[in-house]
Amino acid sequence: MKRYEQLADDIARSIQEGMLRPGDRLPSVRQTSTSRGVSPSTVFEAYYLLEARGVITARPRSGYFVALGSQRLQALPAPTSTTHSQPQELDVSELVFEVLEATRARKSIPFGSAFPSPLLFPMARLARHIASTVQQMDPWRTVEDLGPGDQELRRHIALRYRIDGIQVPVDEIVITNGAMEALNLCLAAVTRPGDTVLIESPTFYAALQCIERSGLKAVEVPSHPVTGIDLDCFEEAIEKHRPQACWLMTNFQNPQGSLMPVAHKQRLVQLVTRHQIPLIEDDVYGELYFGEKRPPPAKAFDTEGWVMHCASFSKCLAPGYRVGWTAPGRFAKQLERLKLTTSLATSVPAQQALASYLGKGGYDRHLRQLRHTLMLQQMQYLEAIQRYFPEGTRITRPEGGYFFWIKLPDDTDALALHRSALENGISVAPGPIFSAHRGFKNYLRLNYGHPYTQEVEAAIKKLALMVG
Repeated sequence: MKRYEQLADDIARSIQEGMLRPGDRLPSVRQTSTSRGVSPSTVFEAYYLLEARGVITARPRSGYFVALGSQRLQALPAPTSTTHSQPQELDVSELVFEVLEATRARKSIPFGSAFPSPLLFPMARLARHIASTVQQMDPWRTVEDLGPGDQELRRHIALRYRIDGIQVPVDEIVITNGAMEALNLCLAAVTRPGDTVLIESPTFYAALQCIERSGLKAVEVPSHPVTGIDLDCFEEAIEKHRPQACWLMTNFQNPQGSLMPVAHKQRLVQLVTRHQIPLIEDDVYGELYFGEKRPPPAKAFDTEGWVMHCASFSKCLAPGYRVGWTAPGRFAKQLERLKLTTSLATSVPAQQALASYLGKGGYDRHLRQLRHTLMLQQMQYLEAIQRYFPEGTRITRPEGGYFFWIKLPDDTDALALHRSALENGISVAPGPIFSAHRGFKNYLRLNYGHPYTQEVEAAIKKLALMVG
């Protein structure tokens, strides 16, 4: 265990034992550094870890304070550091479809939804851009940009990579029908039926469905609710199973909300580069950070083209437009050809509307407002969960995105809870849909990306009563 983790555990124990109470101010970084005999950077790392777990909160110009309710609602434990011994063939789709069917009803409280509220996006402004670009569209553009996608949109995406310090040439970028097509194309480019793919545990259910549909096998690697995939187990799994690819989320992972530290991402890229294993990086939540700057994706540390970075505008700007992309490194030519032989092209009007929007400015202003709204909603939802959920509940507090990962008391059946909640007009995402072996039986993913209303609070309270 690292020194900052030991310090964080000591502070957490002091809170759990009542030595520090909710609302108490923690000693300053300088005081803690002196009294504990550690560097200020170690103290900062410990405080950041406790903040990510929801145990303490930072107040501008005031310091760090014990979070309200932190004694009752504890952070999630670290996972057991083992992998499943053999690659698994998957059979998860029916269960996933059963759950997803319930999340689409407009009248239900959408805790189980994979999307934030559509009311958070500038739909009217985007509509004006799509109207004007359709009227001015050069008919030849519908032919010239087949395969890789609209040149102007790709240029704007490459520019945003460049602003983040990532060198991605325009010619590497392939526009897709949302991130899901990008991820599917990446997997198809580097695997064949029967191959093995490393995934996180828990993982996004769409990754499980894609692997199942492609006739592949999955090896689950445990993932920490704060720092992401266990890299020691990841390396062991590479050496034992010799996979043909890995599929990971390094920023605000779905469902846990974990954020891999920069040093972990660097080591991850070093591992896949040394073993020459393509890393399919799903980064659809990367723009939804609550800190001062965007956390870099693993792609930022890739110098030999083994990282296939995938993202989209669906979660941060234009839901329903289904415009995503991939920057697949050394596999760009394969991706472009696969795109041509599958869906041929992505909607030209949608691409040109987004290119026009990005060119006129306003995207970063929208993102700042969206992040602020999601951060406030996270606080509102967390306070309600702390107030109503029973003893023994444990929860993540992500630094971005819009999902909580909640561990309920051990005797809770999340699938039974899902079905009971549906009868009361509430959708939830039960833990077993995020696992190849249908684990996490007493876990829920809960979406806080919808405005906090009286109806939402009543639903949280009703859900808590169902838990017991």
